[in-house]
Amino acid sequence: MWTARARESWQKNLPIEKLIPDTQPAYVVSWIYVFGVLTIAALSVIIISGLALAFAGPAWYHTSDFGHWVNSLHFWSVQLFFAFMVIHLWGKFWMAAWRGGRMKTWISGAVVFVLSIATGFTGYLIQTNFDSQWIAYEAKDGFNSAGIGAFFNVTNLGQMLLLHVAFLPAVLGLLTLIHVLMVRKRGVVPPIDANSSNTEASR
Repeated sequence: MWTARARESWQKNLPIEKLIPDTQPAYVVSWIYVFGVLTIAALSVIIISGLALAFAGPAWYHTSDFGHWVNSLHFWSVQLFFAFMVIHLWGKFWMAAWRGGRMKTWISGAVVFVLSIATGFTGYLIQTNFDSQWIAYEAKDGFNSAGIGAFFNVTNLGQMLLLHVAFLPAVLGLLTLIHVLMVRKRGVVPPIDANSSNTEASR
């Protein structure tokens, strides 16, 4: 059956020892390896605070003190998310993280970065304030000049809300999960100058 084939393929490519390892190579103690986890942590805060904002609505986060706090939490977690992700991206670039059959892992991370920019952009468009109005109408001219204004109406709050709250986060979350599973399958990339003495697993 296809379920048996799927299970066998999963166990072959990503056994439980790789999926949930209890040891890591010694070089992982370097700070540069922390920023991937920090990016995921910031993304988790973004999702939780974003769900709260979506459920309560603009009237709440524009007038309530606690709503202001959650809105600020969402905003600053986005700033940290991009800061951590850029450091992670550049760190892996200078480490040539596509080595050892990790090209697809690198590409998936780069796609997540580009998609995150689009998600952040739609977030600015649905603030329902004068900032979002100005950004939307400036972006409208840019999109129209590029010939894609007929497909993405940045002044349509409903369309941008759908993209920001439902479609883009779902795709972003799926790609992030795939990226993490790829890292688990191949392992984190070792430093370029690593040798056998400093790549042994450590608890």
